[in-house]
Amino acid sequence: MEKHTKLLIFILAFGVFGVLNTEMGVIGILPLLAEHYGISVTRAGLLVSLFALVVAITGPVLPVLFSGINRKKVMLISLGVFVVGTVFSIFATNFNIALVARIIPAFFHPIYCSLALTIAATAGDEKEARKAITIIVMGVSAGMVLGVPITTFIASMASIEMALLFPAALNAVAFLLTLFLVPSMPVAGKTSYGKQLSVLKRPVTWLSIFTIIFLTAAVAGTNSFTTEYLTSVTQVSGKTLSLVLFLFGAASIVGNLLAGNFLTKSAIKTAIIFPIVMALIFIVWFFVGELLVPMAIIMIIFGILFSIQNNLNQYWITSAAPEAPEFANGLFVSGSNWGISIGTAVGGLFITGIGIEYIVWGGILFLVLSLVTILLRGYISKPAKKLS
Repeated sequence: MEKHTKLLIFILAFGVFGVLNTEMGVIGILPLLAEHYGISVTRAGLLVSLFALVVAITGPVLPVLFSGINRKKVMLISLGVFVVGTVFSIFATNFNIALVARIIPAFFHPIYCSLALTIAATAGDEKEARKAITIIVMGVSAGMVLGVPITTFIASMASIEMALLFPAALNAVAFLLTLFLVPSMPVAGKTSYGKQLSVLKRPVTWLSIFTIIFLTAAVAGTNSFTTEYLTSVTQVSGKTLSLVLFLFGAASIVGNLLAGNFLTKSAIKTAIIFPIVMALIFIVWFFVGELLVPMAIIMIIFGILFSIQNNLNQYWITSAAPEAPEFANGLFVSGSNWGISIGTAVGGLFITGIGIEYIVWGGILFLVLSLVTILLRGYISKPAKKLS
């Protein structure tokens, strides 16, 4: 991979990290925001749920509409909107205004993330492209894992405004790096809208979309309540809790490195084995949830699998529609957000209905569904391979 390509990939990964921080970071300070605006925590949760809903709905469409525009311009527009929207929400004294200021950047979330993954896929030969994609997905995973603790820490040490300023600063730095270090990137040989959308006619594409939703729901439905689980079931708090969550975050970085190797060597085996291994970890989790040391080990393994899942999802959909990369990556972003929303909702039902100690069984349910769609895709693809 050439030096200027490496620089571009790292700028894009940094930008994705900022974008995901913007989406996920506020989760940790929802009670503070509720108090700040004089509203319920449930209503404050709209800052997260509506953001994810916009991304889920627009994910397949907007990346396609912007696919013919100079890529540097799209990057700058997307990052610029994130900076302005986030800064505006900081100074909004009315919750509804803050909500609108936060939701507008959500439209550009799938555009930027899809573009970053599409550019990474053209970084060189198959091995180099997979490495580049892994770096971008590392930015996604890091934003999802580190956004909440970083924002929460800044809010506790300084203020809500400073906590919200953090993702705005990340996006501003990414904007400047793009402006001064990224050359003009006109699009050559743009694929028509019709050809890109035609991939939806294939059963393999829909099976891949459902796999993304199920796998993400399995992991996110558990991960969203991990802090509460560790506090109430494992009964850890303070520095010990921070240490366990740090181990989870550090392990996710390792997971990205492993994912690239696994997918390069045998993507199909990785896809089939992943839900089985994840389910076994959840079962062990259920039986050792009250013990600190085993749970710390589980969190490390969970962090590794968390990142492998993100990489697997991205590969699974782009390999189903290789001729429409922008659209496929948009489906990846959209499916992931649907998975987060559905998984979190089902996890909440398990907690309300039978207790937080049973949260992993919701994840196991989605893992079984994902294994079914993975095997169905493999079954459907076999006749096509034999015919070719």
